[in-house]
Amino acid sequence: MGGDPGTEVDLDDLYQQVIVDHSRRPRNFRELANATGSGEGHNPFCGDRVTVYLKVDERTVADISFLGRGCAICTASASMMTESVKGKSIKEVEAMFGRFHAMLTDADADGRDNEALDKLVVFEGVSRFPVRVKCATLPWHTMKAALGSNDQITTTEDPP
Repeated sequence: MGGDPGTEVDLDDLYQQVIVDHSRRPRNFRELANATGSGEGHNPFCGDRVTVYLKVDERTVADISFLGRGCAICTASASMMTESVKGKSIKEVEAMFGRFHAMLTDADADGRDNEALDKLVVFEGVSRFPVRVKCATLPWHTMKAALGSNDQITTTEDPP
């Protein structure tokens, strides 16, 4: 970004602003009355709890919402996830899940797929904080469970 040095935007600051905005004013934060699927997720380490509701019409996410309580990263991730997957085919949503998860967990990822994530790249910096990765991915794992009609609680911890 060129121009006056006083007007340059620090991308880390911008990303933090987006995450803070979505955590304070989450989008699609409601129970979905006509849900065709739902899933519950829990991060015992952080205390995040999220329920994701889906309405799938002809293999497309017609509507999605969530309820729960959690840290800023978890809430912002759930909020932005709902905006990003609404109107997408199940196949597109599964691909997006894979790219998002790889962005946060795969140290060998080259970042080429990150561009396809659009606004979700604001979470790229979370990968530097492994304990926070679970916060960012919990809503996504919960959504994936809801798509598969998995009635088990999704957790960020491995079973004993």
